[in-house]
Amino acid sequence: MEHLGAVLLLLTCVSSLHLTEGFPKCDTEQFVCNNGRCVPLNLRCDGVDECGDNSDEISCFNCTSGSFHCVAAARCVPSRSVCDGTPDCSDGADEQLDTCAHTCARSQFRCTNGRCVPSSGRCDNIKDCEDGSDEENCDENECEVNNGGCSHLCIDLPLGFMCDCPSGMRLVQDTHCQDVDHCLELDVCGQICVRTNGSLACDCQEGYVLTAGTGQCKSTSVAAHVVVSTHEGVKWMDLSGSEQRNITYKRASPGPVSALNAKNTLYWTSPENDIIYRVSLDSSDYRPAVLLKASEGVLGLAVDWIHELLYWVSTNTHALHVASLNGSKQSELISGLSRPTAVAVQPLLGYVFWADSEASPRIERASLDGTRRIALITSYIRCPVAISLDIPRGLLYWADSGLRTISRVAFDGQHRKTVVESNGYLDKPFGLAIFESRVYWSDQLTNSICSADKHNGNMLQVSQTLGSVSPAGLVILHPLLQPKGSDPLESKTRTLLPDSQFAWLLSLTVIISLLLVGAVLWRQRSEFCAPRSLSSLGEVTLKESQDPLLLSRLPIVHEHKADTQGASTD
Repeated sequence: MEHLGAVLLLLTCVSSLHLTEGFPKCDTEQFVCNNGRCVPLNLRCDGVDECGDNSDEISCFNCTSGSFHCVAAARCVPSRSVCDGTPDCSDGADEQLDTCAHTCARSQFRCTNGRCVPSSGRCDNIKDCEDGSDEENCDENECEVNNGGCSHLCIDLPLGFMCDCPSGMRLVQDTHCQDVDHCLELDVCGQICVRTNGSLACDCQEGYVLTAGTGQCKSTSVAAHVVVSTHEGVKWMDLSGSEQRNITYKRASPGPVSALNAKNTLYWTSPENDIIYRVSLDSSDYRPAVLLKASEGVLGLAVDWIHELLYWVSTNTHALHVASLNGSKQSELISGLSRPTAVAVQPLLGYVFWADSEASPRIERASLDGTRRIALITSYIRCPVAISLDIPRGLLYWADSGLRTISRVAFDGQHRKTVVESNGYLDKPFGLAIFESRVYWSDQLTNSICSADKHNGNMLQVSQTLGSVSPAGLVILHPLLQPKGSDPLESKTRTLLPDSQFAWLLSLTVIISLLLVGAVLWRQRSEFCAPRSLSSLGEVTLKESQDPLLLSRLPIVHEHKADTQGASTD
């Protein structure tokens, strides 16, 4: 009995110890990573490394949809990695499927077994193909076939070949050449960079001052502030995070947020809601108002401050939409997208940008009316979730949650560079913004607002940790971020529908009357006068207006009366 009592006493003492101290305290619906992080259970075995150490993708015997099961390694890889020419499974099973018999890219060599490998590995005495076919027939001149996959110069070597570029260009991705931009290459200037006599000189746009010896430009006007969307509402804070307050208390799934700085107005929505809200920061109570009814699944918002339009992308409609900022009308601009996640606009150049993920991850650009659509980024991209513009330098930044990186590219698709790589605070980014010399982002895994040098990712700062509050959309409020300028397209985007039904009927009556009078006069003079060209009537052509909301260009999906305060009496 004494021994039994001692055992019971020992068990009581052990049970009273805090055995969980030193171990991660994850919820029951979370998975404990080997590195101590907690990730949702529904993200386990989905082919995406959420933990950062890949522990959530090992010992997987059943993979979720959208991923491929590597049987030998008992792990999952994303479906988009299957048949991409690079084995992700340890035994190469993801590249040995019957469906992998596709045509290789220009810069790749097709092995006898159908696998695609980089052309630069051809005849280099290293077997990149399992069957060794990339090392066969090496006495031939590879440059005679498709120029060896080189965009410019192909040099045949005794063993293989190599791509080269003309003077003033550099080689990217082993096969393609692009012009050397010494300003972007060296990244010594924060805004304006001028190269003269082999040296670089920095300058700043109006409203900024150049800091001596750094090349950085600092605002000379009011202080900038950050607005972030959370599940507890929209929060306002300074860049350091030392001062903050709630703008709204509407609890919902956090979503994107944008702003019209000139009118100090915010716009935001929730992916689970189909309403886009607006609120004036000049009001005393920050009472939000319904701007318009859109659709569920809105992940990106962007304000065109020149034409006062709102652009958004929806995973529900798989489309890019546009509406007037008074909510009177809206239209679908580009359809057929896979899973659009972000949008940005540069109205001074007439560009709208958006990110698409899932089936074919990419970043694209088009004119404000949806025409002249081109792809900027289609390779080495996995899951772009946010984009933002550095307008003074003409650069687009994007955050990739799959690669855990922040990268940039020029508006023409050249001069790509990875700026920030996985640093423990870039595991699940959502919002992204650029101001002065830094790039800011929100991370939903660490619930923090972070920033780093926009050139190289150095000087990481965690300006705000929100505790249990998960941040989403992010926007920086400052008038210099939306510079004034003339409309380069000379579009009539401010021409809206009449606010009053009476005004609309009156205008229609006048137009019909004028047409009837003109028809009578034309008929009376037709016997004496030759037909006149329609061009003399001042006909408006499509080239004269790229207004995405004009009735002649796009169908109106939604219309209602605008606020009486915005009605015109003319």
